[in-house]
Amino acid sequence: MEIQALQTFLAVIDEGGVLAASKALHTVQSNVTSRIKRLEQELGTELFYRSGRGLELSPSGRELAKHARELIQMEKLASLAVKEVGYNRGEIRIGTMETFASYRLPLALKELRKAHPGIQIKIETNTSQTLINKVLQHKLDCAFIGGHYENPALSTDEVLVEELVLVRAKHDQNPDTPLMLFREGCTYRDRALQWQSLYGKQTQEILELGTLDGILGCVSVGLGLTLMPSWVVESSRFRDELIIERVPKSLALVPTLMICHQRETDLAALTTLRQAVIGQGISKPHSVETQQSAVA
Repeated sequence: MEIQALQTFLAVIDEGGVLAASKALHTVQSNVTSRIKRLEQELGTELFYRSGRGLELSPSGRELAKHARELIQMEKLASLAVKEVGYNRGEIRIGTMETFASYRLPLALKELRKAHPGIQIKIETNTSQTLINKVLQHKLDCAFIGGHYENPALSTDEVLVEELVLVRAKHDQNPDTPLMLFREGCTYRDRALQWQSLYGKQTQEILELGTLDGILGCVSVGLGLTLMPSWVVESSRFRDELIIERVPKSLALVPTLMICHQRETDLAALTTLRQAVIGQGISKPHSVETQQSAVA
């Protein structure tokens, strides 16, 4: 089986059809169709059931999909390992939480670029749960996630510990101020909901926003309160409008993990990235006006 054929097969699955796959692969529909037909002929089985204009994976297709991503990843790793002996060429796909991407990742990427100038870097931001799934599916080479996580297929290294604090506007005296949170799958959201269960109001409204700057901006004018890493609050352009309150350590301290597949742990680029993040240490609040929470 050719790697290109497997890549085309997965593109049809991921994009939901031949037309979308051809656009993602920057080729014409006929090329996608012919590659799938050749793959089916080589394997002697149908990979898709064709129903009108739609495609549905056959049992054989579902079985191939389980192995195709790993085969492609193994080819990529072999290529990258060989190239690393020379000029460090290749591609690294990094997944990250938005908070980490905004404040922690840039310095680490600077070190990565310095040590491996020939490597192409691709970044994707998402929730921790989605990032875990994409690493398991070989759609990402590594990811930075929040909270504890174990999986025998993955290497999980604690690279940082962030301290979450309760953040509200300086002049917010409303006891019913809503919680402003990232969407489901975010570790910080889970901690905020635990805080609400233990110390907040069960009737407290919950609002969702998709961006870090949006959440802190809304909090700064009293539209909500949130739990956020203290270092993020200190670096925010809204910091003069915010106060932070300490929360119990059981809720406050959240490890940041770097996850990747076990066989990828020795790649030089990933080692460089890991060490660059570890060098940033633990976050502690100091420059933003702080109040002691009644529950601390």
